[in-house]
This record gives sequence, C-alpha cells and structure tokens, in this order.
Amino acid sequence: MSRKIVLAYSGGLDTTVIIPWLKELYDDAEVIAVCADVGQGSETDGLEQKALSTGASKLYIEDLTEEFITDVIYPTVKANAVYEGKYLLGTSMARPIIAKRLVEIAKKEGAFAICHGATGKGNDQVRFELTVKAFAPELEIIAPWKMDEWTMKSREDEIKYLQDRGIPVPMKKDDSYSRDRNLWHISHEGLELEDPANEPNYDHLLQLSVTPEKAPDKATYIEIEFEKGIPVAIDGVKLSPIEIIKKLNEEGGKNGIGICDIVENRVVGMKSRGVYETPGGTILMYAHRELEYLCLDKQTQQFRECVSTKYAELLYSGEWYTPLREALDAFVDSTQQTVTGKVRLKLYKGNIISAGSSSDYSLYNEDIASFTTGELYSHKDAVGFINLFGLPLKVRALMKKNLEEKNK
Repeated sequence: MSRKIVLAYSGGLDTTVIIPWLKELYDDAEVIAVCADVGQGSETDGLEQKALSTGASKLYIEDLTEEFITDVIYPTVKANAVYEGKYLLGTSMARPIIAKRLVEIAKKEGAFAICHGATGKGNDQVRFELTVKAFAPELEIIAPWKMDEWTMKSREDEIKYLQDRGIPVPMKKDDSYSRDRNLWHISHEGLELEDPANEPNYDHLLQLSVTPEKAPDKATYIEIEFEKGIPVAIDGVKLSPIEIIKKLNEEGGKNGIGICDIVENRVVGMKSRGVYETPGGTILMYAHRELEYLCLDKQTQQFRECVSTKYAELLYSGEWYTPLREALDAFVDSTQQTVTGKVRLKLYKGNIISAGSSSDYSLYNEDIASFTTGELYSHKDAVGFINLFGLPLKVRALMKKNLEEKNK
C-alpha cells in the first residue's frame, strides 16, 4: 500500500506545482488534496478535476465557513484584535481552522505527512506547522520551499515547470499577484507591490471593493445590532453569521471601505508590503468598538487595549491553539457580557462615520455628563478630587523648590 500525503490545496500556482512535484519526489506516495472552503466563493469551482488531472488521488472540499466565523472571526472581533494598527488578520484567522482540518483528514486517511505550499519567508509556514504540532506531533511536515529538492526560486520558475509538463498554468503571467481570499478579506502581494515606493494599481487588483473615488456620492446608513459582542442583525433584520459578513462586504465594498496598504513585520523578521481588502470586517470592527466605548468601564477598556495587541500578535504568529490565547478569550468573553446594543454608521467614500449608538447597558448618564447641573454631580466635588489627584505633582514641586533654595 502506498504512503499517503495530505496537501493543503487551493488550486493556485504553488499547489498546482506541488502535486506533480510530490509525485516525482515520493514515487510511492498518494497525494490527497484538501481544499478548505472559508468563503472564497467561485475559487473552489472545478478544483476536483484540476487536482485529479495533476496527480492527486482525491480531493476533499471542506466547508468551514461558519466555523471560521464563529470560532475565529467573532472571538477576534470581540477582542478588537488588529495587527500593527492596520491589518485585520484575514489570512491569519483562517489558517488555524484549515490546518486543524488537515490534521483530522490526515488521521482519517492514515497519512504519514502533511504538505503545505507556504514559503520559508512567509507567515503561513508558521501558522500551519504550529497547528500541526499542537494536534498531531507525530505527523511529518513537508514544506517544499524549504527543501533542497525544490529547485524553483520564483513564480516564473513555477510557471515554466508546469509548461514543461504540459500542465495548464492557473493564472496569467501579468496577473500573478499572490492572493488569499476568504469570506473576511482578500490579500494581494507581488508585482508592483514589492516596491513600497509604488502606488498600488487599484484598478487592476481590487476585487471586493471600489476605490473611494468610484464610490457613490450619496452616503449609506447602516445599523448593526450586537448581543454580548456578537453581531446578530443588520438594519433590524436577524441574519446568520455568513449573511452578516456578506451583507457588510457588499455595503462596504461599494462604498470604498476597508482598503489597507501596509508594510508589516512578518513573523520571520522581515518586512513585507501588501494590500488588503476587508470591507465588511472594517465596518464590523468599527461598530464593535463604538459599542464598547458606550458599555465598558474605564479600567476594563484600558486594559483590554493591551489584551487586543497581544491577541493580534498571537493570531498573526500562528499561536491560536495555545493556553495564552484561551486565557485571553476568557478575559475578553467576560468583558462582552454588557456589549449589547445597536450602532448606526454612515459609509461615505472610504469613510466610516459614527451616527449614534444605544444600549441598555450604556454607562453614559446624561444627568451626570450634561453641562446642566444636576443632583447626581456637584461641581464642588472636583475641588477635593483635584487636590488629591494632583498631590504627587505638588509634593514634587515643593521638593524642587526646597532644593533650589538650599543650593542658593
């Protein structure tokens, strides 16, 4: 019986090359391709024929879209996790779910190894391999780009490899951006983006959005309802998790929302430049924060900012299935018990503008916050507060004055 290798398969350039390459290198191996459907749409069309025609023995197409949303996206939204202030972690969020399913299928098939097409320069190698180690340390990991037997150095080399074997190339040479798409976002790397001095060719690369210049001249209003930090309805209509993300992507995309051009710090230490389209995610993150401003107390909100940064770092670095992430989730979940309410937003030419929010758990008290003097707050109370709050400054100033007089 031949040995089995489970391959993380997308049908893109790298994994199209890897199937015949594995067959040539491991002449006794059976390659089982696994495509995780995390909402990439029509990209899964025709994959079975493509995988089988290039040498795979079978193809699994696993629908993980709702699990992706409920198990990773929603916890990340609740944590307000954004990497380096800009990146909404679209690729990062999908990888743990995908790798976990790879392990499950590898065990089911009795495979000896899991193979992925991530390069030795990128983040995905870390995300895939850490997840495999967390669930199946006994499995071998085959990463062609890090092996001596892999002699291809560029995407052009890969294209030639396929052409030499009469295998159709799954892209045009002048459109060979490295892309990753799921329900949350789409990323673009390569071509003109490899030089940070170049402005992205947005008319060429955008797929979920339009540029703000092409957005409508009239604003779009949208209302999102949350229960314990989780979105449950849009404009008063209850929707499923998938429907919510799709609806927000549609509204955000047509209004030029969520286009991010970033030079980020990869896990392996280098900087990389990419463009991310996250229209619905940008709206959802913004709305969630607006509701937290209303419902979280000062100390919790301030400490949560620290947690958000660490949460984003863990997710970006592939450390999803770790005790620390689980502990942070416990903290975040406790903060979300009162994050219930409605947020109204105005979308206009790439901008998200707050248009009011409400909650039964709102900590905003008009009787206290209003300029009108009320019974709940006395202006005179501020005198004693400031005296105590400013006492360290007063003591320090007195000390400095005494020293100056002593040294005269």
